[in-house]
Amino acid sequence: MLRRHAIGPLVAGTLLSAAGPLRAQMQGVQHSADHDFRVVTVADGLERPWGIAFLPGGDILVTEKAGRLRIIRDGRLLPNPVPGVPPVYDVGQGGLMDVVPHPDFASNHLLYLTYSKPQGGDASTTVLARGRFENDRLTDLDEIFVANSEGRGQYGSRVVFDGNGYLFVSVGDRMAAPRGDLEAHPAQDVSNHAGTINRLFEDGRVPPDNPFVDVEGAEPSVWSYGHRNPQSLAIDPESGDLWAAEHGPFGGDELNLIHAGANYGWPVVGFGMNYGSGQRIHSATLGEGMEAPMHVWVPSIAPSGMTVYDGDKFPRWRGSIFVGGMAGEQLSRLEMQGVTNWSDSWYSEVLVQGIGRVRDVRQGPDGYIYLALDSRTGDPTPIVRLEPVAR
Repeated sequence: MLRRHAIGPLVAGTLLSAAGPLRAQMQGVQHSADHDFRVVTVADGLERPWGIAFLPGGDILVTEKAGRLRIIRDGRLLPNPVPGVPPVYDVGQGGLMDVVPHPDFASNHLLYLTYSKPQGGDASTTVLARGRFENDRLTDLDEIFVANSEGRGQYGSRVVFDGNGYLFVSVGDRMAAPRGDLEAHPAQDVSNHAGTINRLFEDGRVPPDNPFVDVEGAEPSVWSYGHRNPQSLAIDPESGDLWAAEHGPFGGDELNLIHAGANYGWPVVGFGMNYGSGQRIHSATLGEGMEAPMHVWVPSIAPSGMTVYDGDKFPRWRGSIFVGGMAGEQLSRLEMQGVTNWSDSWYSEVLVQGIGRVRDVRQGPDGYIYLALDSRTGDPTPIVRLEPVAR
């Protein structure tokens, strides 16, 4: 039976499981409403891991922010990075970010990477590149999407395939300051890619039915806009819905159900505050013609990485959304059955807390839930996974 708590959209993260802080040991049985589990180390010794990808045959690829692509094979992190990765702008939030294999990787060996591309001086932008991964090398790399964006950080950079021949890639608002006329902010202007989610064919071409293809001056790849920094994208494997989670300013992180052509409001509407003064940024929390978030985290968890679970290892979690939290050092689970709009109630629980900065969340082909743990200091961190324990 579905257990629902009427927590609404503004108090997410308040219902904690009994998992408690894991911190250094990450040992023992952890408890949640539906499943008991252990957090098990898959491989250790990574530096600032950002994205996880699973390949046929069992290899796991992991990006490291500094610009290295690493291979985990048979439970061991191979010592040498993958050759062929392009130079990245490893400054601040920039670096090598997501890694996603083509849905037909077994036959075509195509691999997709996102990264912040140096453009001279302190300029950079988000890039999606596609190459061929064979014999532990990356070759024939081609930049298939170069974002029209400017700024210091907040690159977005998550990638997901929808199963219908399209892929989506996110771009953050690049830390453009919301001053003066909020509707003049780059994230409210589809003539650039700041604060957007973009829809492409697998080779980078723009689909002719994208919502802004025929709008003069608009970037034709834009699928949705008005985002701040969406570092989480996931497709619901049952419904095909596209979900995104994005960072809010000083609170107000959002979980959004993405619709073609929709405006998600940043910075005109939202639930966060100004970092410096603690004062309101937005004109309101909701606005006409702007999509309301399906869920909001206050205080912020700094969401990064997300999956909609459909595996067999945790059957009672099927259909749940899992979102990693960096500021919260946690993994959040949200049940979305029966939720149709932002005012509906969700069931929410924190499965682990104090585990470290959860940078990515993936369901593995084995049905386990994998987490990439990050450290601000650059100390080595592991890839871990949740494994069920019988009650």
